[in-house]
Parts: sequence; structure tokens; C-alpha cells
Amino acid sequence: MPHIVASISGHGYGHVAQTAPILNRLYRIMPQLHITVRSTVPLSHLRSRIHVPFAHLLSEGDIGMLMSSALDVRVEESRMAYRSFHTGWNARVAGEARLLRELKADLVFSNVGYLPLAGAQRAGIPNVALCSLNWFDIYRHYCGNDAIASQILECYAGADAFLRATPAMTMPHLPNLVDIAPIADVGNDRRDELNRRLKLSNKEKLVLVSMGGIASRLPLETWPRIDGVRWLVQSDWQVGHPDAIEFESLLMGFSDLLASSDAMLCKPGYGSFTEAACSATPVLYVARPDWPESPALVEWLQCHGVCRELSRQALERGDIATELESLWFGTRTPSEQPKKRVAATGAAQVAEWLVGLLDR
Repeated sequence: MPHIVASISGHGYGHVAQTAPILNRLYRIMPQLHITVRSTVPLSHLRSRIHVPFAHLLSEGDIGMLMSSALDVRVEESRMAYRSFHTGWNARVAGEARLLRELKADLVFSNVGYLPLAGAQRAGIPNVALCSLNWFDIYRHYCGNDAIASQILECYAGADAFLRATPAMTMPHLPNLVDIAPIADVGNDRRDELNRRLKLSNKEKLVLVSMGGIASRLPLETWPRIDGVRWLVQSDWQVGHPDAIEFESLLMGFSDLLASSDAMLCKPGYGSFTEAACSATPVLYVARPDWPESPALVEWLQCHGVCRELSRQALERGDIATELESLWFGTRTPSEQPKKRVAATGAAQVAEWLVGLLDR
């Protein structure tokens, strides 16, 4: 029984959105596969996306960046966290190698923690990274090119491959890049079912609000009402707006909700953008100019989806009625015209690639 140990970063849900379709596909190809998922992402969310049997271990394979909201990086606190994480680095890597040997891992698959890669390399276990970003480039952007950055780069460059999911950062320093097609868990349009359950008319609009799994909250209770618009929001926000609907109460997977919505309101994020484009759901996204991955994501969505940028100030005030009207009914620029729906073939591509590696 081959054993794959999948490490999934807890820095937002985009890492789960990229990894889960691959694990689901891989298990269908190799039903004898034993999967262990190591992550700080809540188990409930992992199970909502990974639909095959897996063992779960809490694990922190990377720092990511510490955030004060879905949009704001705490740079100095992140710098200190990295210094602590890399103190006694060789001993930390040796401990990771011991754990992977104890787990009898045949393959380490990381999105995109670098400590599991380093441990696998120390233990002589095949190891592969997958992501649209890497923490070397993110860390270097905020904290500078220092010894910590060099250690992170060494982990990624030493992997058997870094599978770069489209759309992605350029990653010019990685010698082992393998480009992968877009990855998305494409849902089913169940709008008729939602309309019946919520007693909505065909003229009413549903807008799915998601900030990508980072602990953050939008002040929807202060937003003005927009005639005919209902907001789908997560229950732990406890939104006291008359037009807000907690999407957990609908007992419908996130991908189906997205495919059934008239628009998505979000920050630039891999899972949000690819799933919206593949579902032909228009996107209203808040500008995030400081995050190094954002330009590549936005450029791709402008080519493959229908989208419009919203200022952060307008988002916080809920001043978005005009933007939504323009997104649905207004005259669109060439970049805002509906596109041919993009095919999400990346999960199948990666699964076949991993099967070949396991067979070898």
C-alpha cells in the first residue's frame, strides 16, 4: 500500500483548493493509496474538500506570512516568526526526517511548506512541491534576501520537482519548475434548488462573499441594502444584515454555491479565481497591490473570466452597487467580456505525474 504524505499550508484556503482535487483524483486512480494529510487547516474544511479517506496530523510546515486581516501582512511579526522557525534549522530538519521515516512515507507532496521537503530530502524520500507561489519569493519580498531566504530556496530547489500551477508567480530562481494547467474544483449550478429553498424570484441576485480562509471579517451589517441582492456569508462572521444568508445553512458545497451564484466578492486568491473562471461566475475583487502573487492572478482572470476591481475603501463601506450593476448589465471593456470557459485539467495532469513517480 503506497503512502503519500501531503503537507498543506494553513495560510489561507487556496492551498487546500489546489491540493484537494489532486488527492481526490489520485485516489480514484490508486484506490489502494494510503494518504496522510498534515496541516493546520481545520479538519472540517479539509473534509469538505478532500472526499477520499485520509489520516490527519496537525503540522506546521511553513510560516506563510502572519496576517492582521485577509489583506494586511504583519511584516515585523512575520520576520520574527521566521527567525524562530529557522533557529536550530538542522535539528528541525533532522526531526522532520525522522517523522517521515516513522510514517513510512513513499512520497512527500507539499503545498507549499518547505520543511517537509527538507525532511524528505534528508531521509531520501521522493518529494514534490506544488503551488502558484513559493515562500522564498514571498519572504524575500517582505523581509529581504538573507540566510533564511537561502535556506528556503534550497528546500524548494532540492525537490524532485516544483509543480507550478497556472496562474502563478514567475519563480525565476527555481531550476526544477514543471508548469501545470489550472486546478479547480468545478461545482454544479444548482440555482433552481437555491431559489426554491430561499424563495427567491428569478430577478434576485446572489453574491458569494469569501476572503479565502484568512481570519478576517467584513462589516456587512453597516452596508446599505441593494435592491434584489442577497449576500452569502460564512456563519462565524455572525452578520446582522437583513439580506445576509449563512451559506453553511444551505448544506451545499462551496464549489456548488459558487457555480450557482451571480457573482463572487473576494480578494485575489488562486482557488477563488480559478473556480470562478471555470464556473463562468463574474468576480468583484478588492485590490491587493502589495501581495506578490496578485498581478499574475489578476492578469489571468482578466483573460479567462469576467471581473472588475474594487477599492478597499469601497469594500469596507459596502459601496459596491454601481460596480455590481456594471458587472451584470453595464457596457463591458474587452477584458470584461464573457470568455470561453477555461478547462481545469491540472488536477488530472498532476495525479498522473505523481502516479508515475510512485510507480518508479
